[in-house]
Amino acid sequence: MFTPSRLALARKRRGLTLVELGNRVGVTSQSLSNYERGRQQPSHATLQILAEVLDFPASFFTASEVDEIDARSVNFRARSKLAASTREAALAESRLAVELNNWIDERFKLPKVDLPTPGRKMNPALAVEYLRESWRLGEDTSIRNTIHMVEAHGVRVFSLAPEYPEVDAFSFWRDGRPFIFLNTLKSAPRSRFDVAHELGHLIMHADDDAGSRTRAAEKEADEFASNLLMPRRSLAAKVPDNPTTDQIIRLKKYWNVSALALTYRLHSLGRISDWQYRQAVIELGRLGYRTGEPDGGDRETSMLLQKVFGFLWEQGTTSSHVARELNTSVGELNSWVFELISPVRPEERPGHGAKRPHLQVVK
Repeated sequence: MFTPSRLALARKRRGLTLVELGNRVGVTSQSLSNYERGRQQPSHATLQILAEVLDFPASFFTASEVDEIDARSVNFRARSKLAASTREAALAESRLAVELNNWIDERFKLPKVDLPTPGRKMNPALAVEYLRESWRLGEDTSIRNTIHMVEAHGVRVFSLAPEYPEVDAFSFWRDGRPFIFLNTLKSAPRSRFDVAHELGHLIMHADDDAGSRTRAAEKEADEFASNLLMPRRSLAAKVPDNPTTDQIIRLKKYWNVSALALTYRLHSLGRISDWQYRQAVIELGRLGYRTGEPDGGDRETSMLLQKVFGFLWEQGTTSSHVARELNTSVGELNSWVFELISPVRPEERPGHGAKRPHLQVVK
């Protein structure tokens, strides 16, 4: 039986309007609208063409109904600058990743949600202190891997496909589970900051209407991220008075942050003057740190997904099998999971047979 909501989801995932899809398939936009509203059923031949054009298996369009992610629940940055089709494509992809998450939850016992949500009762600095105490991170300990940290406390982290680089990281709560989606085209330090920024939204703005997110809320999330990644006491111990640009570039590696983020943090704490801040920003821009992050290091990825797929490969489950279970393709699936899935057989994967971290399977 054809599932109308699946067609709408697939179309939005590909960033197509009804008219654009209709032109590619050879049917009218009105017919497509009727398909999506359940007023009309596509013929078998038309369904096959839709599957080919939208690059989803035909089985995708006959699977169970799906409800879309409510845009009002999502923490989008620069919402007004995003085209509606781009925003819908990102939301559609995140909905598909939620299906993968549900599939994983049915088979594995993973970390429970352990996220303090004081909301706006605390300012960003106090919220970070509360979080560090709750998660026993220490007052000034440098966080080595932000994705591993949040996953250990029940946050699910997925990647965004590279087709829409203008989509920044975003987050939302769904059915009591916090999710973060990351742009994989950013440098490693900026991606770390994105994780901390979205964590700030999940903790401080869980009760807000994300659809009406204000600049003040974005600033609060930035302050949360700065406080979390670059603790005041740690900076006081490591950074000399009046640091030079060269010293900032060297020191940024200790906290795994961008040079500009460290410069901004030092200025906000009064460790460098307005003039020093402006000069540092100019010099960093000249050195390429405004558009990128030279020597930024390796990007973080999901340890939780690595463990899940590693266990599946060891049990003889192939990536094609997982994709079929989800009525999608290996390529589409790969785009949600930091490209951790390979279509090769388990015995062909590097490190096959090596000892892996313990993972508990639901029985």
